[in-house]
Amino acid sequence: MSSTKTQYLLNYFNNYWTVEQSTVKMLDKCVTERKLKRKENILTEGEKCLHLTFVIKGILKTYHVDKNGNQHNLKFTSENNWLTDFNSLYNNSPSKLFIQAMTPSTILQIKNEDLFLLYDNSPLFDRNMRIVSEEAFIEQQERILQHISSTAHERYLYFLKIYPDLSKRISNIQIASYIGVTPEFLSTIRKKIAAKKVIS
Repeated sequence: MSSTKTQYLLNYFNNYWTVEQSTVKMLDKCVTERKLKRKENILTEGEKCLHLTFVIKGILKTYHVDKNGNQHNLKFTSENNWLTDFNSLYNNSPSKLFIQAMTPSTILQIKNEDLFLLYDNSPLFDRNMRIVSEEAFIEQQERILQHISSTAHERYLYFLKIYPDLSKRISNIQIASYIGVTPEFLSTIRKKIAAKKVIS
């Protein structure tokens, strides 16, 4: 019988590969639950990322701050999704990112040493997490292509496609930072989309 916190992960894995019972016991021991306040960081630039994180409740953002102090939102993560700084986690290097709770949130975390132990001892856990990593890579690649070759209007439509539930849960300022425009320009884009819907 798994613990409540582990059951969240098992429900997720059941969408792909159901893990072995021995893995369930390992997860019971190594998964920790954290409750976060709004604007609480779980990773700060310069720190080493030591955890893989799963969101039970709430929304977190991954962002970078440039040399001029401007914030660039790179990713939003809501319920039933994973996040980490893969570069820092796997290379044991200082992170260039911040990860912050945008709302009061509840998360599960697996420490890096426990994560690597799970990879070594659970083929099905390893297979599941490969899927997670591959999906994150695909999303990152598509985001890069969007910023290289798409208009702001197209980037906003892409945001709505990959985050269909978040447009009403986070502010225009946060969305604008993600697509690389000002909040005022985002409002203009939204008005044009709304006007087209009325006409059609």
